Amino acid sequence: MVEVKADGAVQPRLMATELGDDVAFLLARVSARTSALGGRSIAPYDLNVRSYSLLALACSGESPTQRECADFLSLDPSRVVSLVDDLEKRGLVRRAPSGFDRRTKTIEPTPEGKRVFALARAATRAAEDLALGHLTSAERDRLLGDLRTAAAFQE
Repeated sequence: MVEVKADGAVQPRLMATELGDDVAFLLARVSARTSALGGRSIAPYDLNVRSYSLLALACSGESPTQRECADFLSLDPSRVVSLVDDLEKRGLVRRAPSGFDRRTKTIEPTPEGKRVFALARAATRAAEDLALGHLTSAERDRLLGDLRTAAAFQE
């Protein structure tokens, strides 16, 4: 068990253990804190991490297909269909024919989806600031770059 101070900081003596050098543990620890804060920040918009992520991709301007969303988010395609169904019922996204393959549907945001995403994105930025506020701007930029590099790895 990791010893934590009242302010949420990890006790240095435990971070000095082998576990403090374990990449999977450290990523899981950061992920747990940021996911919890992020999840609470988007709850007022009736979004969870997965539905927010799908809405973010829809609002990206990239016109992703459901399959691309499933692959990028590491979700089963049937789960993405369910998420799109839910967002579509709420009037936040719509399925549109792909310009490349008429059998394929892209996920496009509605004006309401863009509005909700902008509010939710502002909330997630505030949660990130809370979770990572102890890092300098340069440290945050480096962390983001390193995470992008690690996340882009393909087997």
